[in-house]
Amino acid sequence: MGASSRSRRETPTTGASCRGRVLGAAAGVFMAFGVTPLVAAPPAQADELEMILDPILNSLSSIAPALATDLTSAVGGVDPSFVADSATTAALPATDDLATMFQQYVYTPLESAAQSWIDSPTGEQVDSFLNTTFGEFLIGNGAPGTEADPTGGAGGLLFGDGGAGWNSTEAGVAGGNGGSAGIFGDGGIGGSGGDGAVGGEGGNGGSLMGIGGDGGNGGAGGDGGDGGSATGLFGIGGDGGNGGDGATTDGLAALGGAGGNGSELFGDHGMVGDYGTLPSGSASTEGTLPAISTSGSSFINSAGQVVEMHGTNVVVKVPPYEPSAEGFNSADAQFLAANGINVVRLGIDWAALEPEPGVFDTSYLDSIQQTVQTLGNAGVYSLLDMHQDSYSSVFGGEGAPTWATETGGLSNPQLGFPLDYFLNPAEAHAWDAFWTNADAPNGVGLEDDYSRMLEYVGNAFNGNSDVAGIEIMNEPSPGSQTLSTLLGGSFFDSQQLTPFYDQAASAIRAADPNTPIFFEPDYISTNGLPLTLGTVDQPGTVLSFHDYLPGSLASLSVNNAEAYAQAHDIPAFMSEFGASSDQPTIAAPLDDADQDNISWTEWAFTGQNDITTNTSPTSLESLVYNPELPPTGDNVNTATLQTLAEPYPQEISGTPGSYSFDNGVFQFSYSTAQADGLGDFPTGSQTTISVPSVEFPDGYTVSVTGGEVVSAPNAAELVIASNAGASTISVTVSPVTSG
Repeated sequence: MGASSRSRRETPTTGASCRGRVLGAAAGVFMAFGVTPLVAAPPAQADELEMILDPILNSLSSIAPALATDLTSAVGGVDPSFVADSATTAALPATDDLATMFQQYVYTPLESAAQSWIDSPTGEQVDSFLNTTFGEFLIGNGAPGTEADPTGGAGGLLFGDGGAGWNSTEAGVAGGNGGSAGIFGDGGIGGSGGDGAVGGEGGNGGSLMGIGGDGGNGGAGGDGGDGGSATGLFGIGGDGGNGGDGATTDGLAALGGAGGNGSELFGDHGMVGDYGTLPSGSASTEGTLPAISTSGSSFINSAGQVVEMHGTNVVVKVPPYEPSAEGFNSADAQFLAANGINVVRLGIDWAALEPEPGVFDTSYLDSIQQTVQTLGNAGVYSLLDMHQDSYSSVFGGEGAPTWATETGGLSNPQLGFPLDYFLNPAEAHAWDAFWTNADAPNGVGLEDDYSRMLEYVGNAFNGNSDVAGIEIMNEPSPGSQTLSTLLGGSFFDSQQLTPFYDQAASAIRAADPNTPIFFEPDYISTNGLPLTLGTVDQPGTVLSFHDYLPGSLASLSVNNAEAYAQAHDIPAFMSEFGASSDQPTIAAPLDDADQDNISWTEWAFTGQNDITTNTSPTSLESLVYNPELPPTGDNVNTATLQTLAEPYPQEISGTPGSYSFDNGVFQFSYSTAQADGLGDFPTGSQTTISVPSVEFPDGYTVSVTGGEVVSAPNAAELVIASNAGASTISVTVSPVTSG
């Protein structure tokens, strides 16, 4: 199962909801922060209101000093009234710690007091009087859903929790949605679905404060319901419901529901539900190459060797989005392999794959699978890249289908890449709709649809050893959060992007338990900013990052990525850099990555039809100018080829140390200890080093300590076997000079 390793915050269980919540003392809450109340007190009789507010305000007064002290410390000594300034709100850290603190010191005491009032005999009488007097349901918890009316009732307009959704017991009938809270309170939990049916969605938390309800669990073979969102100044999104175990109509495992969105001020995104399992498990395919997995910061093949990968991007950005249609074939794959390229980052277009919601184009995916096989036959791995630029073709790019592109009716100026990321209102709205999991035309959340698509891809390539990984999304944009992210705000990365990656990775794991899952920081971080992503909560993940910074600045992106990867004990992979014919521009990030044994794929195999690039003409970013022609002679950018086709260790029977290639001389050392720390490789274990002829046109000589050469003279792949008793092996490859 894809169970999360994170624990849910614990809160008192009172009232109709799974968590007790409150409103009543909104004024007191805001006074504690030095902020003017946003909601006026209801026009009720003073005596009745005092009876409600007194226990709430008493609770608040007892915890206000500790609240002020801890909050001031949490925001670095800043006066908490700072949050009232909308111009500076983006800079306030929206962290789990702040959300937990606010919940502990403010929300839970107030909620407990309010629920105690609602449940008390006096409270019931007073609330009934107020609700009757004003002709509105002002205070109280919503009623649970029933078979006749599955959706839980809404909580009181002022405060109270939404009712729980109805639990279905009928096959094919979904669980009821949880009711939403009014101004202050929790959303109700979603009801469980019947066999083969989805669980209900959790209700939204209060518009001032409140926690979203958890989604209901799916029935056997049914998806979990999405968690309710927090819509106020404070709130935690509800957790998604679990997918049900059992057979499904499409043969794919049921997915857990998405977590609800958290508040932007003091909040936390809900967690994705666990995916279900199929009775017979997922079918798997086979490949040609040794399967790749991860161990700590290393890629490991099925023989236990550390694998380093150097490659290029093959991404087609125009219809039909297929490399074979653009001319890529076995000759190109063999050309790459002959020059030491052992991986291709291979683009897949969402719009081409899923032209209508839930309708997948099998012929398109068949074409991608054929390219994967073509590369595998040549000894080249594929990294499947769910590629997008500028969100979709609606904004002059590619990626999302039109049915998944919500413009909000806003202005859509065609500014070109990358200005559209920053200045196109319609595109910002489309990104925001995606990150908040807004409903697509099929009534399913956009992130939910995307995750189902990833499960489909994962299922199609499950067990295919020629696939080195599946990348969730290329260069995700923060949408309207772009400016705050650029200024160092962490809300987008921690509260929107990381939870989406959790959901997407869970969907891939529902179909494919082993293939590495690649994920990127936000598009803004490509400019060398520190990474603020959280932990992606699935095994076998890899940080994919891009580096387009010039010259010595290139090390910023590499260092930031390496710091994140080390902190999370996962590999880093530089999946884009270059996009130029200026060799120092290509070499700077390449050299930085090599120093840290970071694998990479340069942009790009060809610049033909690259509709979203700063390079002009686009041919300057090409390794091969025209993929419809053979990769020989003038059709090859020989300068770029020489930069990329450097010698490097590809498969190491041990733990790699440093390597360098200076003035035509390659030096490399490694130990015979296994990278996973489980022992040593035996005597005679072989290590393969790529030594392309383009770098050694007249041949090479080899000097080895601790091992011996077992490959043919001047072979394109130098193979070293370890000697008995050797713990460290050093290799030097020198060019033979002509004449």
